[in-house]
Amino acid sequence: MDGAGEGKALVAGQSRAALWDRIRDEAGTAVTDEPLLGALIHAGLLHHATFQAALAYRFSLKLASGEMSEQILREIADGAHARAPELAQAAQADIEAVYQRDPACHRLMQPMLFFKGFQALQAYRIAHWLWDSGRRDMAYFVQMRCSEVFGVDIHPAARIGTGVMIDHAHSIVIGETAVVGNDVSMLHSVTLGGTGKEDGDRHPKIGNGVLIGAGAKVLGNIHVGHHSRIAAGSVVLESVPPCKTVAGVPARIVGDAGCETPSDTMNQLLGLDQVF
Repeated sequence: MDGAGEGKALVAGQSRAALWDRIRDEAGTAVTDEPLLGALIHAGLLHHATFQAALAYRFSLKLASGEMSEQILREIADGAHARAPELAQAAQADIEAVYQRDPACHRLMQPMLFFKGFQALQAYRIAHWLWDSGRRDMAYFVQMRCSEVFGVDIHPAARIGTGVMIDHAHSIVIGETAVVGNDVSMLHSVTLGGTGKEDGDRHPKIGNGVLIGAGAKVLGNIHVGHHSRIAAGSVVLESVPPCKTVAGVPARIVGDAGCETPSDTMNQLLGLDQVF
C-alpha cells in the first residue's frame, strides 16, 4: 500500500468550490454509467448546491430513526454548518486524505456516498460542535446513532484534527479525553481507550501524521509522538517517541518509522530489522 495516492490527480489546496464542482462532475458521470443509482446520487450529491448542504443531507439520512426524524437532524446539521465553517474545512481535508491515501478510493464522491469511516467522522464533528455548544444530550444521541449505524463509537468530547482517514472503520472506539492530531490514518478495530474506571484525563494523545494499524489498542493517558507508526494488533501502554515504529503485546519500539509521513504512505510492513 506504499504510495497509495500515486497516479491520482492532486486535490489538496484547491478551493472548496472547485472540490465540489469536481465531485458533482464525477456524480454526473456515475449516473450515466449506472442509471440504477441515479436517484441515490441525485439525492446525495447533484441535488445540493454546496458541499456543506450535501454533508448535512447525508448526516440526516444516515442517522435518522424512529426516535429522531431526518428533518430534525437536517436542521441540526444545517445550523452547525452555518455557525461553524470549520466543519466544512475539516471535511474537505478529510475527503482529500481518503482520496490520496486509500487505494480503493478512485473518485472524490466515494467517501461521501459509500465510505462509512468518512461519514462517521463528519457525524462526530457535528456531535463535537453540539458538545461544545452545551447541547450534550443531543451530542450523546449522535454518538449513539453513529455506533449503531456505522460501528464507530467516538465520544463527542474527544478532539480530532483534520485530514484524518479512518479506513474500513469497523469497531472504532475513541474515548472522551482522547486527542487525535492532524493527518492521522487509522484502520479498523482501533481503540483509543482508558485502562480502567479512573475519571479525568485518561485517554491517549495521538500526534500529527501517525499511522495506527488494524486492531491496535492504545490505552491510557499516554502520548504517541508525531509521525510514528503503530503496527497492527499492538497494545500500546506507554508513550511513544516521535518518528518511531512500535509493535507487539505490550508494544515496544522496534525501529524508526521508516519515512517522514507514515500516515500518507500507509506502509504497514515491518522491515527485517524490525522483528520482535
